[in-house]
Amino acid sequence: MENINWKGIVESLLFAAGDEGLSLKQIADALEVEEQKAQGILNELKKEYEENNSRGIMLVPLAGTYQLVTKKENAVYLKKLVESKGSAYLSQAALETLAIIAYKQPITRAEIEEIRGVKTERPIQTLTAKALIKEVGRSEGTGRAILYGTTKEFLNYFGLKSIEDLPPLSKNVEENLAQGEADLFFEKFQEIDS
Repeated sequence: MENINWKGIVESLLFAAGDEGLSLKQIADALEVEEQKAQGILNELKKEYEENNSRGIMLVPLAGTYQLVTKKENAVYLKKLVESKGSAYLSQAALETLAIIAYKQPITRAEIEEIRGVKTERPIQTLTAKALIKEVGRSEGTGRAILYGTTKEFLNYFGLKSIEDLPPLSKNVEENLAQGEADLFFEKFQEIDS
C-alpha cells in the first residue's frame, strides 16, 4: 500500500478552507475515504498539536466543522498584528462578504449567506473587528435579525466620499456576487491602499 501523508493532506485542506472550516464529510470526500478513517486522521492531528507546545495553532471542532485556529496564549501578538498599519489585507471570504454588504445594505447575515452560499460568521467578525461594517438596526419579523451596513472607516479604506460613489454593478456582476465578480472593484481600491 502506498505511503500517504494523510495528516499533511488534512492540514493543507483545513488551511485552504480558512475561516469557513470543513465538515467531516467534506474532509472524507476530499480524501476519498470513509468518515471513520477521516475522523481518526483528525484525532491524530489534533493530538499532535496538543502535545507539541512549540506549535502556534490548534485543530478545533467548531459549529459542525473543523478549523485550524491560533493558540490563545498568542493573542497579544495577533492583536498587535491586527492593529498594525500593514494588516490592511482581507481574505477572499471577507472581501466577498464586504462587497455584498456594501451593495445590498442594510442586510442580514442570513441574506448574505444566501447570496454567498456559505457561512459568513467569521468574515462578519473580521469586518466588524476592522470597523468596516457595523450593526445598523434589526430586521422586522421573527428573530429580529441584525442588519449590517458599512461604516465611515469603510469609506476611508476605499477612498470613497459616500456609499453612492461605489461603482455601479453590471447586471452580470449583480447576479454573480458570490462568484467573486465584485473583487475587481475591491482590487482597484486595494492597489490604491498599497
